[in-house]
Formats: sequence, C-alpha cells, structure tokens
Amino acid sequence: MNRSAGLLSALYLATSTGLAWTAVHALRHDPPWAACLLAAASLVPVIAVVRESVLGDQRRALAEMLGRAAGPDRPGARAADDVVRAELDTACCERWWTSCGTDHDSACPRRVPRSSAA
Repeated sequence: MNRSAGLLSALYLATSTGLAWTAVHALRHDPPWAACLLAAASLVPVIAVVRESVLGDQRRALAEMLGRAAGPDRPGARAADDVVRAELDTACCERWWTSCGTDHDSACPRRVPRSSAA
C-alpha cells in the first residue's frame, strides 16, 4: 500500500471510529433507530479500507504481469500478438470495421442480404 492509500485508509478508520463512538453515545441518549443508523454508517468506511487494499493488490499483480510481458521475446508479448492477429483474422471487411459490425462491403463473403419481407 502506498503512502496516499495508507493515509486514506487511516482517515477511513478514524471516521469509522468516530461514527461508532457516536452510535454508542446515541444508544445511551437517543432513540434506538438513530444508534442503528450510525452503527451501519460506521461500517461503510471499513468497507472502503478493504476496497483500498484490494485495489493495491490488483495494482501489484498488474505491475508484475506487465513486468513479465515487457520484452519482445517474452511469452506475454507473443500472446498479445496472437490475440490481435486472431481478432484481425475474424474481421470481415473495411465497412464492417467502420460500422461497428453492422454493415458489410458488397463483395464481402459474409454479407447477409437484407429482405424486405416481414
């Protein structure tokens, strides 16, 4: 976890602690529904801390994957080239690309003639 994520997590935990303390205070002096509402609100920053840690783990995993596939002679680079080549091979024609797959050139073998019959 980097410094800004750690600072943000500390702020989240401080907010959660403050809301929990307010919930306890509300339980003693206010209606029970207010205490329940504040107790539920104190869980939201805890969820945010968990989310920050998950995002940090995902960033580290992505950095490792990019590090492994960085070189042109690495297997990750070949896999990316294979994916792009397969996508290009499945394309029909120029008009299909420019119309987002809704129209075909007149000479395209995959063109399906449209019928006016309902």
